[in-house]
Amino acid sequence: MNGAQDLGGQMGFGPIELEPNEPNFHGKWEERAFAITLAMGATGSWNLDASRSARESLPPAEYLSSSYYEIWTKGLEKLCLGADLISQEELANGHMKNPAKPVKRVLSAADVAATLAKGGPVNRPETRAASYKIGDPIRTKVMHPEGHTRLPRYARGCVGVIEAIHGVHVFPDNNAAGTGEDPQWLYGVVFNGPDIWGPDGDPKLTLRLDLWEPYLDRL
Repeated sequence: MNGAQDLGGQMGFGPIELEPNEPNFHGKWEERAFAITLAMGATGSWNLDASRSARESLPPAEYLSSSYYEIWTKGLEKLCLGADLISQEELANGHMKNPAKPVKRVLSAADVAATLAKGGPVNRPETRAASYKIGDPIRTKVMHPEGHTRLPRYARGCVGVIEAIHGVHVFPDNNAAGTGEDPQWLYGVVFNGPDIWGPDGDPKLTLRLDLWEPYLDRL
């Protein structure tokens, strides 16, 4: 999707404000938002790509006016509503009205550290040879899917070079839609500034993106 989060090359937002020694959380509510999102993700009610899609598909005005963990919280609300774990009335009133529905797994406090350390690997076995090798020139596809994608809008239709081959990984476009993992080869691609942003692009700048094979065309 072409979402509000896709800001590469966009103007008018001002400089990025860096906060020296920025803490992980700016308030207890942010810690709680992180914890609840982690705990609900561990239930297996949705996958990582569906979680990203829920956040990135917020209305642009709402997304851009929300803080980082406000976006996480609003995305989690969408996921819980979509999985029928809460009702719109319960969300509006902040009170449970219906009996809790069972989930696949429950993450206990004692297991949090080990779960975070393990992560959620998305690499998968190779079932065919990679279509590209290091040094191959490629052009990214021009595409505007309605659903989730990890091909940034600003990097579509651009020429780059394969710099690394990362193996086979879950394809986020399909995984977010719930149509299966559809594992695909993942490549590290390097682009020059002008090839991304045109003549105004910094010729001294290089951009590196990890992109799945269905996003690429051979030159």
